[in-house]
Formats: sequence, C-alpha cells, structure tokens
Amino acid sequence: MFRRIYLDHSATTPIDQEVVAEMLPFLTDKFGNASSIHFFGQEVRGAVDKARHQTAQLINARPNEIIFTSGGTEANNLAIRGLLESNEKYGKHIITSQIEHSAVKNVCQDLEKRGYEVTYLPVYENGIVRIEDVKNAVRSDTILISVMTANNEIGTIQPVEEIGKIVRGLREEGRKIWFHTDAVQAAGKISLDVEEIGCDLLSLSAHKINAPKGIGALYVRRGVRLHPQNIGGHQERDRRGGTEPVPHIVAFGKACELAKSNLPANQHHLSQLRDKFENKVGEIIPEIFFNGDAEQRLPHISNISFRFVEGEGLLINLDLQGIAVSTGSACSSGSLEPSPVIRALGRNDELARGAIRFSFGKDSSEEDIEYLLEVLPKAVDDLRRLSPQAHVFTVK
Repeated sequence: MFRRIYLDHSATTPIDQEVVAEMLPFLTDKFGNASSIHFFGQEVRGAVDKARHQTAQLINARPNEIIFTSGGTEANNLAIRGLLESNEKYGKHIITSQIEHSAVKNVCQDLEKRGYEVTYLPVYENGIVRIEDVKNAVRSDTILISVMTANNEIGTIQPVEEIGKIVRGLREEGRKIWFHTDAVQAAGKISLDVEEIGCDLLSLSAHKINAPKGIGALYVRRGVRLHPQNIGGHQERDRRGGTEPVPHIVAFGKACELAKSNLPANQHHLSQLRDKFENKVGEIIPEIFFNGDAEQRLPHISNISFRFVEGEGLLINLDLQGIAVSTGSACSSGSLEPSPVIRALGRNDELARGAIRFSFGKDSSEEDIEYLLEVLPKAVDDLRRLSPQAHVFTVK
C-alpha cells in the first residue's frame, strides 16, 4: 500500500504544533515592532526576551550571549567573518575540517582568496577529526579553529570538547585564538553545553528542531568581539542590524524549550529506529557500506553507500514510492559531483555517488521503517539489474 514517509529530517523538519500555537498570536494580534517603546512594541519585546532565554538554556549560555540571525548560514558567516574582521591583527590562519557544511567551507574558501590560509583537517575512515592533527595544525598565526559539532551527512560527532581544551590552553599561554563550532545538526539530538565544549562561538538553526525556516542564532561568549555583517539599526546589541522577526524568534524559543525537555526520550526513540533499520538492511541487501563511525554519531542519521547504484536514481525511485531521503546535504542537492564528505572517508567515487542519507525524526514510526524495508531492497535490486557494472545481486 502506497504511503508518504519523510525520512529527510537532516534537511529540514516539520514545525511542531506547539511551536505553531506559540507563534500564531505574533502573526496576528501581537504585531508590534520590538524596538518600539510603546505598549505594542514592549509586548513583543518581552516575547523576544523570553525566546532568548529559552534558546540560551538549550546550550547552557547566558541570554545576552545569543544573537538571533536568519539561520545557520548567517550565524556561521557572522561567527567567522565577524571574528576575523575584529581580530585580524592577531593572525590570518584558520583550521577547519574537510567535512564542514558549505556555510563554513565556502566561507573559508572565500577567505583564502583574501589572503587567509586555511588548514583542512582530514577525518579518516570513521569521519572524525583526530586531536593530534588539531594540535599539529596550530601555528603562531592561527586565529580561529572552526570544527562542526556533528556532521550533517554522516552524523559523526567531533571531539569538540577536546578542541575547546586545546584553545583554552593556548589562551592561558597568552595566545589570541578562538573556537567556533557549527552545532546546527547536533542541536536537539545530543546535549550541548557551551561551558563543557569551551567554544567561543556556536551556530544554531531553528528549522532543524521543528521550528520555521528563516531563523537561527549565534552564541557569542561574553567578551568576544565581532564585526557586524548586517549594518543597520541597533538590534541585537549592535551586532546584527534588522527588525526582529518576532513570530520566528518566538517559535525558535519554544522549539528550543521542547528540544531540551524532550531530549532523552527523542534520543532513545531515534536511535532505536535507526538501529532497527540498519540491523535489518544489512541482512537483506548485499554490497552495502555504512558511512561514518558506528558509535560516535547522532542518533537520527544513517548514511549508506549502495554498490552499483547511483544515489540520485535510488532517491528518485524511492520518492516515486512515497519515501523521501537524500543523497547528502540539502544545500548541495543538484550537484553532479560525488559527496565530498563521503570521499573524505576514503570512499571511491562509486561509493560516494551511491550514498543515501536516511534521517529520522521524532514523529517517525516503526511502521515507517517497515515500509522502507519493504520498498528499499527491490528498488536497489531493480537499479542494479540495469547497471552494466554490476554482478546481479538479489535481495535475501
């Protein structure tokens, strides 16, 4: 029986009904500008302040360390460009990883054209940066380390706490160096504590935690100077000009509150679904490879390379049968190049092109997994029979 199943929660998530209910009044009756001093403005200013507290609590930050942005991309740009422009005299060397989201990677590549030097750390077969490589990459002119908390394609969790300790140690020696982490994919999936991580900057995005698109946040540790990238009014303590999108900010705050309170239950639910899927798919489909570390990863992502199958073809086949998945980052969809993240694991082009990301959400069910396991083997088998390179593999 045909069903519609959404298994692309790493790309975006449906808005939670409690989040919708929270934001609706600010789309209608509570319409004031949060910068206005009259009743209508102060009414919504209180809601923005509340959301700032809720967002800060998700990552154990202070409310005045939260800057609301238009999303994760702007948060990453503000963190990296803003930090460098304010502290350029201390160095022009950046350390990042080979598997960063394009909102970090492309910023670094642009900065290289402007005279900065960037070291791209390898991640090896398990998809995780090695601390020794971080230590060895640090130079006298290193000003910023930017390594994501968890990868959006394969889910691997990076050793950000250890990186934070390295940066703190260098600062104790008198070095001017900062640490940024893109936690967009990790938020709501694992516990985040900026004090434990030891980061100076941390990026978040609302639409990954069941809130609307178009709103995100940047944590900026007290005392860290940033050059604003949006020059305008005095909003966000002069760090990001522009009228506050109050309904979206309110929604983001509520989503952060729900993500924090429901974290243990959601982690358990997601990891159970993922493990059930992986255990079964490994039994019934031959010639598949699980990408990334089996343990140190987010609970909701399963990335699998299918030999002798083009990922785009499999994605379309599944979509025609009502199942939505991804071949990688949604921001890179449409690219004909094999996933750089999968290639960074040492996979060849065939396995990189044959990689599919299955990402589950809090509302995903065991029935969804059963339907996927019913449809997927035949889809793979049909595509392999059309491949001139393939030996004929039949599902078990």
